[in-house]
Amino acid sequence: MKVTVVGAGAVGASCAEYIAIKDFAAEVVILDIKEGYAEGKAMDLMQTASLNGFDTKVVGSTNDYSKTAGSDVCVITSGIPRKPGMTREELIGINAGIVKTVSSNLIEHSPNTIIIVVSNPMDTMTYLVHKTTSLPKNRIIGMGGALDSARFKFRLAEALGCPISDVDGMVIGGHSDKGMVPMTAKAVRNGVPVSEFLSPERLEQVSADTKVGGATLTGLLGTSAWYAPGAAVSELVKAIALDSKKMFPCSSLLEGEFGLNDLCIGVPVILGKNGIEKIVEIDLSDAEKAKMIESAEGVKKTNGLLEL
Repeated sequence: MKVTVVGAGAVGASCAEYIAIKDFAAEVVILDIKEGYAEGKAMDLMQTASLNGFDTKVVGSTNDYSKTAGSDVCVITSGIPRKPGMTREELIGINAGIVKTVSSNLIEHSPNTIIIVVSNPMDTMTYLVHKTTSLPKNRIIGMGGALDSARFKFRLAEALGCPISDVDGMVIGGHSDKGMVPMTAKAVRNGVPVSEFLSPERLEQVSADTKVGGATLTGLLGTSAWYAPGAAVSELVKAIALDSKKMFPCSSLLEGEFGLNDLCIGVPVILGKNGIEKIVEIDLSDAEKAKMIESAEGVKKTNGLLEL
């Protein structure tokens, strides 16, 4: 397994670090346009190998896509991050050009790769890769739902006062403050619905806090978060590498599923060696369907800003 991460900033470096530490890949290539930056990050990570007990080889390169040749999975994190007060949608003008160029260069050297998109606005950038490349739909994945679900589980455990390992929950819909659909009715603590422990008002607060999870961190940090996004990416790559058939909510191109067409949005999928092996159409309540439709309308509005 060879993995390329494009963008050696905080998110990209965290992706590379978690993938290396989990030790399921033979090689991780970090690519960046800044001279020497990716090489420095790679060297720093390699100097932790004996301390963290991994054998993954990490190499860096300044904009030399030939070093990425033969990558099984490519992760696109490049683009400008959010600043306090910015929405993900406001990044579209600059990041669309970057993502289009990066994906084209990656596919030129790794025509059979699987691409995971992290750059924001993530659903629209995932859609852009679908529209501007020849990769089949199962090999293009948007990361957002995996991250949003991790934030949801954090907030659930916080509200319940229990270990995070006790809880399970999922967020579908668009990767935006208004578009996320936390599945509070399906969230559980050791198989027991969390609604048996938390009031409707507390669950609504959990949902609201989840939706602004990224904005909350941007306000605190002054830029986008990186630890949780990097960890989310590493779990998606691991599921592909190990062909684990694990289910994650990911931004996927829909062609009739959930009654939606011609957009990428977060839905449950099964991940394996072929990327998205199946879209899982779970039953939604009328309220959840309405939220999903509203979310899709928001994503399509942002898609309309693309110059395809």
